[in-house]
Amino acid sequence: MSVEPSLRGWSVRAANLPEHARNPIHTDAGAVAAGFPRALVAGVTTYAYLTHVPVVAWGLPWVERGAAEVRFRAPVFEHDLVECVPTVDETGDVIEARTGADGVQPRATMRVVRDGGPAPAMRTGEPLAPVDILLVGQWASGYATRAGDDVELFAQLGIVHPAVWPALANRVVHEQVARGSWVHTRSLVRHHASAQVGQVAVVSAMVVRRFVRNGERAVLDVRIEVGGVLVASIEHEAIVALPQLSRADAWPDRARPPAT
Repeated sequence: MSVEPSLRGWSVRAANLPEHARNPIHTDAGAVAAGFPRALVAGVTTYAYLTHVPVVAWGLPWVERGAAEVRFRAPVFEHDLVECVPTVDETGDVIEARTGADGVQPRATMRVVRDGGPAPAMRTGEPLAPVDILLVGQWASGYATRAGDDVELFAQLGIVHPAVWPALANRVVHEQVARGSWVHTRSLVRHHASAQVGQVAVVSAMVVRRFVRNGERAVLDVRIEVGGVLVASIEHEAIVALPQLSRADAWPDRARPPAT
């Protein structure tokens, strides 16, 4: 097997956006308290960097119908050089986020497909309060641009960047599930339509599983509608209560293989 020829590598210097400071793990003090040397760049920012590759290769059709499963294996710190490298395994195309930090590679993996298909049915569990978000400012077209991306598609079309969808899932986790510092570990994001900046997103979520592995974890099913149209469906996982760990143990998924 070979990587799809249109997928080309890209690199960027990682930046920590100010809105993520609401999670203490993205501040120096909160990260040190959790066993890290300095602030972690938000997982959704790393995800935004990874999406650069399919957006450049496949354009608007991927934004409207594509899908990606991202897994965060080891932290990315502010000012790290992040290299987004297309590769392939037995199931298809994977984009890896690599840095020069301490030899652990890759930092994150994103399995990507051109068409993610229809949304799966929402599973039963603990319903969370729906949230309405106006898609402006940090929730608009410029999320990745502010973090260092140079793709102009979203500003040109006035549409929301796809990294906003897991960012909205993170907001639900932060406000309704997490206790103190927490870590986003995995998302399976399916796109179903694009959304214009300035509209209102309705975010519905269900906690479908809770378990303990290197901290307390929660898995959520998340649905995001804009103007009555489903734009994204997400399976979202996070460590919602961190254990006190040494740096060597503090990233629990570093040895896990990507899901098939």
